[in-house]
Amino acid sequence: MSRKLLETEGPAWVQKGIITPEQHQQLLALYPEDKQAIGLLPLLGSLLVGLSALSLVAANWQGLPEFVRLGLLLLSMIGAYATGDYFLRRGNGAVGIGLTGLGLILFGAGIVLVSQMYQLIGYDVTGLLAWAVAGVALTFLYRSRFLFILTVVIGGIVQGYNTGELGAFSVAAAVLTAGGLGYYWWRHPDALLAGVLATGVLWQAGLLIGLLHVKITWFFVPAMLLYAAGDWQPDRPAGRALQGPPLVAAFLFMLGLALYGEAGSYTELLRPPLWAYLSVMGVVLLISLAGKRARGRMASATDWLLLLPGFYFPGGLPLAVAALVVLYAYSGSLLVRAHQEQNPDRISLGTMLFILTTMVAYFKLTWEFMDKSLFFLIGGLLLLGLSWYLRRRNKHTLHSDTPHP
Repeated sequence: MSRKLLETEGPAWVQKGIITPEQHQQLLALYPEDKQAIGLLPLLGSLLVGLSALSLVAANWQGLPEFVRLGLLLLSMIGAYATGDYFLRRGNGAVGIGLTGLGLILFGAGIVLVSQMYQLIGYDVTGLLAWAVAGVALTFLYRSRFLFILTVVIGGIVQGYNTGELGAFSVAAAVLTAGGLGYYWWRHPDALLAGVLATGVLWQAGLLIGLLHVKITWFFVPAMLLYAAGDWQPDRPAGRALQGPPLVAAFLFMLGLALYGEAGSYTELLRPPLWAYLSVMGVVLLISLAGKRARGRMASATDWLLLLPGFYFPGGLPLAVAALVVLYAYSGSLLVRAHQEQNPDRISLGTMLFILTTMVAYFKLTWEFMDKSLFFLIGGLLLLGLSWYLRRRNKHTLHSDTPHP
């Protein structure tokens, strides 16, 4: 039940005598108005005002004396932090955090501008790392979701600059993101922060794979380590949110195999040394399964179907078919779990993935050698058969749970 439902249907319930007006008010009190959207307005407003001032200064930067530039940088940063702290102490959290975030942005801008003024654009990323350190420290200090997200973005910028401009990977930036912010998320589990954190870490992992010029399938080692961390998280929604981006990456990868697996040039990028890859992924799998067992989530072990190393098949039709089998197995297992858990959102997701897989199979494999209507018929029969089996299983479960007189 939601406040919106109570507000729209409540008067009719009162009119029909289902509930009294007092009970209607009591129910409304259980669902207070969502102030998040309203609270975002001063936060975004303070950021936009600050960025506007920053743009004005930047446009006239070269014409300003050096001491004026330094003064502007210091005063604007200190002013943002001080006013942010002032508003936080007065209980206006949205404006306070917005100004603190602006101070953090000004701190990073100051590092870059001072480096340009004194031609200190270095050959390492140490200066920018201080930006990420400040972000992590402020996140812990104020326990702010906004500062957390901002710091993940800063970590990605620092890592992107380091790999793109300096040709090196910053272990410190990765540790600050995965370790520092990861520890914060572990202590303060949150679904939104989990998704943002996983996306930020995967971004840095992708940069590392690109920099090392190794087989792109090594990307799934850090990705599935993130997934395994979600298995150990006691807070189920937060843990599942952390596992979302790795699973999306694995599904898209397998979908790419189904679409382009027939091209030999594509498959050559995928195959790392067999035993080394399987050994490392085996260790990650054991960590994940141990977490699932400890938290009672073994049913979700079917997620690992997406990581089956089908890319060792010969390129061409066998590889595409193997990828489609994996996609069908994953989407089918997702539907089975969704019905067992009576989770409508997961049922919708599983159905969508199943249909998407069927469409890929239809357009890539069956267009030339199978009648189109026949393949749709097979896909439809599979869905209907699965639906019949699950309904029959639910009825059997309900019947067995009913106490006999």
